[in-house]
Amino acid sequence: MAPSQEEGTLQRHATEMHSDSTGMPHTVVESTLVTYRSVGIGIFGVLMRYAGMPLEKIALYMNSSQVSGKNQLRQAIKLTFQQGPIGPYRVVGPSSLVAWFLQYSVMGFAFQFFDHSLSKMLGVKPVYYGPELMEPPSDTPQPLDYQFKSTMARMLSPILASCLESQVSNRAEVQRYFGPEKFAQVEKQLNLKGIARAAGPAFLPNATRNVIMCQTTFLWTPTTYKLYFPQEYKSKSTLFWYGLGFNIFVGNVVAITQQALWGRTLDYAAKNGTIRYTAIIREGLQKEGIAAFFTGPKWFSRVLMNCPAQGILPWFYNEVLPLGERTSLDFVRDCVYNPLLRKKGIQQ
Repeated sequence: MAPSQEEGTLQRHATEMHSDSTGMPHTVVESTLVTYRSVGIGIFGVLMRYAGMPLEKIALYMNSSQVSGKNQLRQAIKLTFQQGPIGPYRVVGPSSLVAWFLQYSVMGFAFQFFDHSLSKMLGVKPVYYGPELMEPPSDTPQPLDYQFKSTMARMLSPILASCLESQVSNRAEVQRYFGPEKFAQVEKQLNLKGIARAAGPAFLPNATRNVIMCQTTFLWTPTTYKLYFPQEYKSKSTLFWYGLGFNIFVGNVVAITQQALWGRTLDYAAKNGTIRYTAIIREGLQKEGIAAFFTGPKWFSRVLMNCPAQGILPWFYNEVLPLGERTSLDFVRDCVYNPLLRKKGIQQ
């Protein structure tokens, strides 16, 4: 058996077992599982992001030009709660709830779609998922051409998925940053049209940040846990803490620079009615040096905002979601496939 086939048997065998036990074709089983996981991630994202809205506002202020000098965290907290304890929640409208759901569900769906599509096209296995993480890594060496194609699939999947995610979510994030009224004023000043208006201001740093966090959640965390975590210590609890730690000390250390650039870009846009990234970066470095884009408090505020949702997402994705996969397949079989699709000749 070739190395790629040997390492991919667990995912394929799981799909085959589901297909045999439910009597549905592989294509229906795979589509159902991707949809189920995407919806689950979306619901998870809405609940976690709404609960952590005060932390998000603190992080947004911390990574903007509205706080500077000493006691930046105290300044950000004061700005966050300047309209009272429920102030941070007042900027959350129906569009934000929909955007959160789409952001997380699209992120999950897009990554699975691009990962599986590119892997199939290039003849390599997808990223490790679910029970695979608890299995010992294969000792069989892979040929160089397989390694190259696998690397290409792993590089492209997060980029494509994150750009799609930012296209869905960035505009709503900007609206939460400014509030509905000021957002409308800034948008009018920028005079964005078409795709640029749908994407929202500061799309580039938003997409770059999402690439980093998508890689952290769906690629680096499961891959490094699978390959390098001591086999005798693998468990649901160690995956939970490993994912949380990887998010805090790896993903967010890099993503914080793009979060800061995003906030400064929005402040620059509100003040000048245009966006010039070179001027924004130069201005920040001249005024505050590297602290304009990375400080301990900025990192800490980003961790507060991000970790409740993004930090435990690898654990939720790989350990919690698989628990409901069989129920979702049974539902589709009984309510969709048997009464509707089987009659139309969709067979194995």
